[in-house]
Amino acid sequence: MQTDRNVVIKSAHEIELMRAAGRLNAMALSNVRAMIRPGITTAELDGAAEEVIRKHGGVPCFKNYPGPYPFPATLCVSINEEMVHGIPSNRKLLEGDIVSVDCGTILEGYIGDSAFSMGVGEISAQAHRLLEVTERALSAGIAQMHPGNRVGDVSAAIQREVESYGYHVPREYTGHGVGRNMHEGPLVPNFGVRGQGLLLRPGMTVALEPMVLVGTHRTRVLQDQWTVASADGSLTAHFEHTVAVMDGEPIILTSLNSLD
Repeated sequence: MQTDRNVVIKSAHEIELMRAAGRLNAMALSNVRAMIRPGITTAELDGAAEEVIRKHGGVPCFKNYPGPYPFPATLCVSINEEMVHGIPSNRKLLEGDIVSVDCGTILEGYIGDSAFSMGVGEISAQAHRLLEVTERALSAGIAQMHPGNRVGDVSAAIQREVESYGYHVPREYTGHGVGRNMHEGPLVPNFGVRGQGLLLRPGMTVALEPMVLVGTHRTRVLQDQWTVASADGSLTAHFEHTVAVMDGEPIILTSLNSLD
């Protein structure tokens, strides 16, 4: 069912298909998480994720995604000041890095989209705090995903959590609806005003993705034309889940136990 602003309300059957896609995406990311250590290359992580997805009948969603040129990989792997859309390469992870890994999987025509950030080996106290705050911001946003709330309630909850610790959210990059298409309505910014924006309804499926910067909210796109980094070179982090609005509690569709 197509509704206003390109929002697609999903049936119960469609949500179950999205749960299956989300669980496979979570499996790929779980495998990648276990591999992260100093010395491994981001290309190795990318290859491992694609192997899991294809082994279970899925298709990498990001690979060949249109942009300045087709995105060349299964994962976005972004390091330290790189916030999102980093391209895997022969670059090795180093002790003390923060690495953000974003993955999308198509299974039976439906998409699961999620991301995590973590430290490589021993990391600084500042990096630990950034990771904790960013993950809490995602939880704060998910907690607002109830029918009758509005997009602004979700956005404001994320913004409050982040800014209460003196961190910042970008203005140009947002969460988004997801389903058969990678980007559907509604857009869900990581900043907003409570009580404003589109009304949330059961059957909406949204990829919520707090992106957090230590220095300022400003970003820049690197020479590869994909990677988005903090403008001032400060640390960043990124967490994401695909979430369904339901009559009761919201459902995280990109969880390893999403079919249990």
